[in-house]
Amino acid sequence: MTIEQLRQLHSARPFQPFDIYLADGRTLLVEHPELLAQSPSGRTIWVAHPDDTIATVDLLLVVSLKPRANSAERRGRRRP
Repeated sequence: MTIEQLRQLHSARPFQPFDIYLADGRTLLVEHPELLAQSPSGRTIWVAHPDDTIATVDLLLVVSLKPRANSAERRGRRRP
């Protein structure tokens, strides 16, 4: 996983939620682009959770990224 891969998912338009898989087995969901922040160097990220806590992650601990299915597709609807 590279910093550039994370930046591509984060800046995609339209945005698609994605999971960040960590070396310790945790998975972080990024549901909206405003819930993820990166340090200027790109080495550290912060992911906000629904309970208003924030996870601080060194990108060296990220093992993979996986886009989630579009919410409209999950409900069986198509966008016009």
